[in-house]
Amino acid sequence: MFRMDSDRTKGRTAFALLELIFHATVRNIRKSHGNAVIGLLMNIFQTLLMVVIFFVMMDLIGMRRNSIRGDFLLFIMSGVLMFMTHTKTVGAVMGADGPTSAMMKHSPMNTIVAITAAALGALYLQLLSLGTVLYLYHAVWTPIEIHQPVETMGMVLMAWGTGVGVGMLFLAARPWAPTAVGLLAQIYQRVNMIASGKMFVANMMPTYILKMFDWNPLFHIIDQSRGFIFINYNPHYSSIAYPLQLTLAFVMIGLMGEYYTRQHASASWGAKG
Repeated sequence: MFRMDSDRTKGRTAFALLELIFHATVRNIRKSHGNAVIGLLMNIFQTLLMVVIFFVMMDLIGMRRNSIRGDFLLFIMSGVLMFMTHTKTVGAVMGADGPTSAMMKHSPMNTIVAITAAALGALYLQLLSLGTVLYLYHAVWTPIEIHQPVETMGMVLMAWGTGVGVGMLFLAARPWAPTAVGLLAQIYQRVNMIASGKMFVANMMPTYILKMFDWNPLFHIIDQSRGFIFINYNPHYSSIAYPLQLTLAFVMIGLMGEYYTRQHASASWGAKG
């Protein structure tokens, strides 16, 4: 076919790439449900359901007195929302289109765009869900006050970033052993239900128990976020630097693993279970 040659400046190339990422992100968001509004409502319902379950469970077993002095429901939401952001991002990035996907047959498309679109789609859904849940609680139940909202949003982005890093590790390894990697991803997500520490306060935990959670970057993120949300809580046993360093390391390892996997891509991978 005839094609008109045109000079592609760096600006036009960057704009075309951003446009491609935008359309891929929209497609990724609509992948879970044909109706974007219903997909968002389902995500909000999952978040609300988890908040209610943990609220009832912690109230029944008497853990309410061990929480941070302040709004108990906000304490629960601070853990659940960070956990949901991290977990949903891991699943979205891990499920991004790989090198043997049919989408890769379209020339502008590549795996980096697919990964970026999956990560941004997860962030978009989680920010909308987070904002909606907090607004409903603020408007319907009781007014809430976040001590340092900008820093708190930074922790949300860090929970998303660690999810991107972990998801990229699973994505790079998935074509080589899809069943085993899928099982490991499920185990990781299930372990994080407890190991994220969203039900506990790090400052009140004994040292021998703290060591069971200290390895988890999400534990540090949730504890640090509570230091920014509540004016009377100052986290002593968690760090911002640790999850940030792990995120950078995971993303770099994931990029190298994805590149190696892409170089050895085989059409037969699509038939693996």
